[in-house]
Amino acid sequence: MTDSTAAQKVLVINCGSSSIKSALYANAEAHQPELTALAEQLGTPEARLLIHQQPALAIDAPHDHEAALRALLQQLSTQLPSIVGVGHRVVHGGERFSASTVIDDATLSQLEQVSGLAPLHNPVNLLGIHTLRQLLPQVPQVAVFDTAFHQSLHPAAYLYGVPYDWYQQDGVRRYGFHGTSYRYVSQTAAQQLNKPLSECRLLIAHLGNGCSACAIDGGQSVDTTMGLTPLEGLVMGSRSGDVDAGIFDYMARSRNLSAADIVHELNKNSGLKGLSNDLSNDMRTLLEAEANGNEDAQRAIDVFCFRAARQLAALHASLPALDALVFTGGIGEHAAAIRQRIVSAWRSLPFALDPKLNASHGDATGRISQPDSPLVMVIATNEERMIAADTYECIA
Repeated sequence: MTDSTAAQKVLVINCGSSSIKSALYANAEAHQPELTALAEQLGTPEARLLIHQQPALAIDAPHDHEAALRALLQQLSTQLPSIVGVGHRVVHGGERFSASTVIDDATLSQLEQVSGLAPLHNPVNLLGIHTLRQLLPQVPQVAVFDTAFHQSLHPAAYLYGVPYDWYQQDGVRRYGFHGTSYRYVSQTAAQQLNKPLSECRLLIAHLGNGCSACAIDGGQSVDTTMGLTPLEGLVMGSRSGDVDAGIFDYMARSRNLSAADIVHELNKNSGLKGLSNDLSNDMRTLLEAEANGNEDAQRAIDVFCFRAARQLAALHASLPALDALVFTGGIGEHAAAIRQRIVSAWRSLPFALDPKLNASHGDATGRISQPDSPLVMVIATNEERMIAADTYECIA
């Protein structure tokens, strides 16, 4: 890394199926980025690139990911000489990657081999990597994996009750996701608790359009809800979460659907969207509709909250004690009503939220619970910051 403090910037890239989130960090100590950008609705005529800086900038972006990345770098042209690394979010690293890593040809080959484990996510992550390697060939690229944090799971937690050679030959096991978020939130929670991370026992609910929960003991993941793919576990925006595997045979016979058809429905048309009769996959819309008496919205929210409480209660069994229940993610950080309904549905522990603290999303430490209640906190996640930190560490 160069000695010049002006040339220590890291660009973070998070490619989604129809969007690209990016952030530019000035140095390894910077907690907040100096600018962020969002390319959204890629693949549609409404595609655009929003750059949040002073002043903010909106650009009609070309329609695909590569063109949007080119447009982003064009807007950052004066910054490019200062960029010493690019950090990429990669959803699935399989068992091959237990930590963030500098990307070379061998790494790319291994990533291609595990892409089948996350066909909705990894190919577009790889597209971003290939594009940035082409556009910035002299700049080191780093892959930061959602799954890496969960490589600490014990076999009893990650194995499914299926023929063992499915695991040995095909890699069928629980991998877990949102690991970058869990690392950041658990470290922040330990700081707020004024306690070493190695002594903290935490349950974290990452609730957004994608949802999962994780039991963390001493800074390590010991159990989590997502599995082989990001489809398992909690009810999500458009993903079903847990379903009986027999649904595949039943729906194939009932509606003549293929396995690919059923997987598509479970990923794209289920969860809040499906339960609300296609009203919305957005919790804000559903809460507003419920307040106006919409029964479809109420049904979706009730299932979402009950399933979250049930899964969190199950994860609690993986911990010897509980220092805090922590909410994070877009819903977890901003939907006070959902937090209240989840803890109310968890009837085996005497959670009691402070209405004022919950409404304001926590005090200075993030606490939203009453003093005599088991501790409940809200901590805003910052995955981009963790990706930047790992990138600095890998290229140092």
